[in-house]
Parts: sequence; structure tokens; C-alpha cells
Amino acid sequence: MAAVTIELRNVEGTQAAMGWAGAHTVVVDRPEGKAGGMGLGFNGAQLLALGGCFCNDLRYAAHELGVGLGRIAVSVTVELEGAPLLTTAATMSVQCEMEDGSDASTVIEKAKAICMVANSLGRGFPVAIAQTGRS
Repeated sequence: MAAVTIELRNVEGTQAAMGWAGAHTVVVDRPEGKAGGMGLGFNGAQLLALGGCFCNDLRYAAHELGVGLGRIAVSVTVELEGAPLLTTAATMSVQCEMEDGSDASTVIEKAKAICMVANSLGRGFPVAIAQTGRS
């Protein structure tokens, strides 16, 4: 079993947070004017990671199939509702060009089959939240 840990800490002088995993960082905030947000970074819905994961999985699928990809464009729309706010649906539009100009359907279907985020969200998984000592 593999595990990945992402750390987040508040950014001094703001109500935003800086997140990191290894050498990679991201700023997390709320939209300006929402609960002290300043719009400094991505919000939770934007960080759902569905599109980024799918872009990577297109590359993994193409590699496994031994084909080359050209331009990729992925757009994700996340529908939110309720209190607490929940994601109720996500729609992803994918444009994928093959280097040789052929149809990309096989690569897209393979990426759909292996997309960790899409498969995890579609099946659901338990989330544990536990308070730890002061940091």
C-alpha cells in the first residue's frame, strides 16, 4: 500500500494556508471577502484535483499504449450545494490530440479506467479527522 502526506500551515499575516508535499507547494484560501479569505490561492472545490489527476493519467495511458500525445485541454465543472457545502457532481470535458493525428478515444478511455481521483470519488472512501497536539 502506498501513502502520500500533504502538510498545510497557516501563512503568517493572512488567513490562507500553504500546503506542500515534497518540493511542491500550493496556497489555499477562500474567495476574497468569504470568512476572511483574500483570494490568495485555490479553494477546496478547485483543489478537488480531478482535472490535474486526469491530465496526468492521459500521459500515463499514452505511455502504457506506446503512443504520443500532442495538446491536452481539460475543463472541470464542479457542482456544489447544501450546508455544509458538498460537491454533488463533476463534469470533465477533455480535448486530447494524438501526435500522429489519430483518434484519442482509446487513450481517453484508458485514462478514465485508471484515474485515481475520479475512481476514488465515484466509489467514495472514508475520511478520518482526528485532533492532534498543538503545532
